[in-house]
Amino acid sequence: MRVVALFLIALPAALALYAYLGYPALLRVLAAFRPAAPEPFDPAEWPSISISLPAYNEAGSIGATLESLLALDYPAERRQILVVSDASSDGTDAIVRTFADRGVELLRLPKRAGKTAAENAAAPHLRGEIVVNTDATIRILPGSLRPLIRAFQDPTVGVASGRDRSVGKLSEEGNSGESGYVGYEMWLRSLETRAGSIVGASGCFYAIRRELVDLLFPAALSRDFAAPLRARERGFRTVSVDAAVCLVPRTTSLRSELRRKVRTMARGLDTLWYKRSLLNPVRYGWFSWMLASHKLCRWLVHLTLPGAFIGLALSSPGSLVASVLLFISAVVSALGIYALAWPSGRPVPRAFAICGYVVAVNVAGLAAWMQALRREQNPIWEPTRRPGDVAAAPAGAEGS
Repeated sequence: MRVVALFLIALPAALALYAYLGYPALLRVLAAFRPAAPEPFDPAEWPSISISLPAYNEAGSIGATLESLLALDYPAERRQILVVSDASSDGTDAIVRTFADRGVELLRLPKRAGKTAAENAAAPHLRGEIVVNTDATIRILPGSLRPLIRAFQDPTVGVASGRDRSVGKLSEEGNSGESGYVGYEMWLRSLETRAGSIVGASGCFYAIRRELVDLLFPAALSRDFAAPLRARERGFRTVSVDAAVCLVPRTTSLRSELRRKVRTMARGLDTLWYKRSLLNPVRYGWFSWMLASHKLCRWLVHLTLPGAFIGLALSSPGSLVASVLLFISAVVSALGIYALAWPSGRPVPRAFAICGYVVAVNVAGLAAWMQALRREQNPIWEPTRRPGDVAAAPAGAEGS
């Protein structure tokens, strides 16, 4: 029984230590043996681009988003902006039409089908050599588009991902823990880029060569996660561009963040299963190891973590260490549950907010595994409503 208990405790601990500490350390070693990539240069003529913007009932933010896209530093004659309305019913379409004389195009779907289906519908209408994907509540900094497109001067690059910068007002939000995670993730993507390729693009802001856009991608899966996988299948790599910054407002509610993470992790698991051939190291070499380390090992932590509680409970009668760890876990869980139940609109104490984020992430991960194992797929969901006033967010605000 003791051996079983120790195994249940050690498994998620080993997975977490490897995924979050061991893997980055190995990346640094791998990157040290690779020659530094040359700095990309400005092309003689900037390629034509298509900015694809799916939207569902975004009347409160779509106008400001389009203004920010039109203000991006990029030749207007080389830029197409296409808004795909997923059968919006709140006046989003009417607002988009007011931008028609400034070159913004609208494609309205007759029936709501979800974000990925909207992107599938947009694909035949995209005219650019490079397709830029973003969301309605995201703000791309004015000088961020050229660095993203400049990355494609390297013919080996098939996908370029922007750098998320998590912003928000700590006095009003209960999800400050998200900023630390986003900062860690961006740092890890920079390491992966130095080692060769990242394994997942930012859904908030990424670009892909038009010939790599999958016109019939399954609507219930995650296109931004699949983009680097499809690129690798076609012999391209994916890079993270630190200078291509977009501001991502944090959700103000931990409950909203929990629902979002359930959805994104479940779709990620389904997408990994759909592209599971990429986990074959014989065919895809280092990329398979990176994909398993960055994605699968992290997700397995959530699946195996309940076993650690069982192992601690079994070990605690005869072990002081196990008893202390079980007590600490119980306190963190209690504080996290309390934070999740915190009234909306009221600031959450930082210690509670961090515990709440930890609990939300792990509960979401377990729920996502249950959905994926039951093959529950839902291509349509209510978008996470983030604060709309990110245009005024401080440009230097970033989680680390």
